[in-house]
Amino acid sequence: MILDGQLQFTGALGTGDLPTTGTQVSTNAIDLHMAGIPTLANLQGARDIGIGDDPALKILIEVLTAFTVGTSLQVMIQGAPDNGSGAPGSYTTWWTSPVYAEATLVAGARLYDMDMPRPPAGVGMPRFLRLQYVSVGTHTTGALQAWILGDRHDQIYQGTNNAILGGYPAGINVAN
Repeated sequence: MILDGQLQFTGALGTGDLPTTGTQVSTNAIDLHMAGIPTLANLQGARDIGIGDDPALKILIEVLTAFTVGTSLQVMIQGAPDNGSGAPGSYTTWWTSPVYAEATLVAGARLYDMDMPRPPAGVGMPRFLRLQYVSVGTHTTGALQAWILGDRHDQIYQGTNNAILGGYPAGINVAN
């Protein structure tokens, strides 16, 4: 798994977003326009982020620091076209996560393991991508890190603390 700072929604490596209360957005919006790539109508970049490809780009949202005091958190991915001046236009929500109870927001928990979704029907390809957070209650501590990735290390976890990779349970010997 390679983490790219240009594809990070949340601060810098090792830092994250702390959605405290209400509706907030990620520190970084990812601009899909690249210098040297031809622009489409209304300054849209022609960058293909591989929606529908196999393998597709992935989204990873991981809890860096456990959340406390609040009630729950929900995450949305949003896209926006260029407003004609090189800045984001109106954002549209593409996908909404389940509501995560505070007890599940522990360090190491992964919240959004999915492929990059395609825009909803009637919504054009975006130039900008960001995350939106909806917090219930007021989180006093906690932090999320989030990226678009080429590949994630995905494996089912044993137990509830996300600390032990799954596979064979302890005590099983496999003869070669």
